[in-house]
Amino acid sequence: MKTSSLIKSLMSCGFFLAAVGLQAEQKQPNVVILYADDMGYGDLGIQNPNSKIPTPHLDQLASEGMRFTDGHSSSGICTLSRYALLTGRYHWRKMHGIVHAFGESVFDAEEQTLPEMLQEQGYYTACIGKWHLGWDWDAIRKPEAGPVEMDARGVNKLPHFSEYNWDQSVPDGPLAHGFDHYFGDTVINFPPYAWIEDDKLTQAPTLQKDEELWKPLQEGNWECRVGPMVEGWDPYEVLPELTRRAVSFVEGRQDEEEPFFLFMAFPAPHAPIVPSAEFEGTSEAGPYGDFMVQTDWSCGQILDALKRSGLEEDTIVIFTADNGAEHYAYPRALKYDHWSSEPFRGLKRDTYEGGHHVPFLVKWPGVVEPGSVSEAIISQVDLMATLGEVAKAKIQQGAAEDSRSQLPVLTGEAAAVRTEIVHNTSASNYAVRRGDWVLIDAPSGDHNRKRSGEFEEMRGYPADDGQPVELFNLRNDPSQRRNVAKEYPEKVQELQALLKRIRKMDS
Repeated sequence: MKTSSLIKSLMSCGFFLAAVGLQAEQKQPNVVILYADDMGYGDLGIQNPNSKIPTPHLDQLASEGMRFTDGHSSSGICTLSRYALLTGRYHWRKMHGIVHAFGESVFDAEEQTLPEMLQEQGYYTACIGKWHLGWDWDAIRKPEAGPVEMDARGVNKLPHFSEYNWDQSVPDGPLAHGFDHYFGDTVINFPPYAWIEDDKLTQAPTLQKDEELWKPLQEGNWECRVGPMVEGWDPYEVLPELTRRAVSFVEGRQDEEEPFFLFMAFPAPHAPIVPSAEFEGTSEAGPYGDFMVQTDWSCGQILDALKRSGLEEDTIVIFTADNGAEHYAYPRALKYDHWSSEPFRGLKRDTYEGGHHVPFLVKWPGVVEPGSVSEAIISQVDLMATLGEVAKAKIQQGAAEDSRSQLPVLTGEAAAVRTEIVHNTSASNYAVRRGDWVLIDAPSGDHNRKRSGEFEEMRGYPADDGQPVELFNLRNDPSQRRNVAKEYPEKVQELQALLKRIRKMDS
C-alpha cells in the first residue's frame, strides 16, 4: 500500500472511531428533513455541470455532509413518496395514486410513523408546509350540506366554501399521526386555499378559487383545483411565509432541552411556478429555474437559523425530494438547455430513473465526514430505520418493514447496506433494481410519452422496440438508452423472480 493511501485509510478509520464515540456521548440529535417537491436530480448544481440554476446553499450543505449519488424516493408522485418516507414501507404495499382535494388520511390509526417513533423518544415534532396525506374533512362538513358528491372516477366533486364549519378542528391530519405542531396550506394547488395551524384554519374561506385575482404565471399552468379560498390568498406568498415559519420554529427551539424533529415539506419547485419578484431572472432556466433558486434560498434561511441559534452542531439535516421534475421540464430543456433529470431519463410519474432518482444530502457534524460522496443505494424508506437507530427508538413489530438503517454508510463503517430496491408509481408499472441492473417489468418506464417525444428524439433515444420488458445496466447506461432484455434473458428472469418475492412480502 502506498504511503498516501495508508494515511488516508488511517484518517478514515480515525474519523469513524471518533464519530462512533461522539454518537455514544452526545445527546439525541435534532433532525431536520428539507423535502423539495418535484425537483430533479440535475436541478442540484453540485451534481450537474451543465446546470443553468445556481444552488449555492444546497451545494454548501453537500460540502458539509454526505452526498448520495444513488438516492431514491419510493414513487414518482408526491403522496406516495411522503407516505413511504414517514412509515418506512413501500407505498405500493398499501395504495397507488394521490390524495385528492378534501381526501381522507392515508394512515391507519395504529400505523406507526416516523414522528410517532421520535415522539416516544422525547422529541418535539413539527411539520411545516405541504402535507398531502389527507384529513377528515367530513368531520367539519355541515349536516345540511349532505354527503360530498363523487365524480365518475370516485374523486370528490370539489365543494363550496359555505358547506363547512371552518371554525372547527379538522381531525386525522398531522397531529393525529405524530406531529405536535403543523403549519401549512396542506397542498399549494388544492383547496382549501387557506393557512392551517395545527388542526384549525386560521381564517375561514369566503370565496371560491379565482385565478384572475392572482399575478399571471410566466411558465406552466396553475394546476389549481376549484374550491374554497380565503380572501386575499396569494400563491406567490406561500413559500415566503412557510420559510418565515420554519425559521421562527428553529429559533424558538434554541433554549429547549428536548430534541426536535422538523419535517419542512416545501411546495416548491412544484407547479404553480411562482417565484417571488426578487428572484425573477436569478437563473438561466426561466421562471422554474428562478423558483428553484428561491427554494435553495429558503433552505439557506433555515440552515442559517440553525447556525445562529447554536443548534447546527447538534442537528442532522437531510435534504431530498419527493420525485423528479414535472413534464414542463421537456419544453424547458429545449428552450434553456437545462435538463432537470441530468444525466437520467424520465420525469415525474415515470419508472425511469428521472422519476425517482433524486437529490439526497445528509449533514451530521462530527459523525458524517464533510464533503463525502457515497454511491450506496439509499431510499427514503430507509430514513425511519436510520433515524430510529440514531435515536435508539423502537420500531413496532410489523412496521417499517422495507426500511434499512443506513447508519453504517453515514459513519463510514460500510460502503453500502442495500443492494435491492423497488420503483413504482402506478399499479401496472414496477421496476426492480439489484446492483447495477434495473428491470422495468413493463413495455416502457415512460408515463409522459407524448410530451417526451421531441426531447428524446433530440437526445438520440431509440424508438420503442416493442419488447414486453426493459432491462438496463445503470453502470454502463445511466441514461437508459439501450434495452438489453433480449441479450440477458436470465437476468430478466432473475429480477422478475426478485420482484415477485419482494411483493409477496406484502403484509
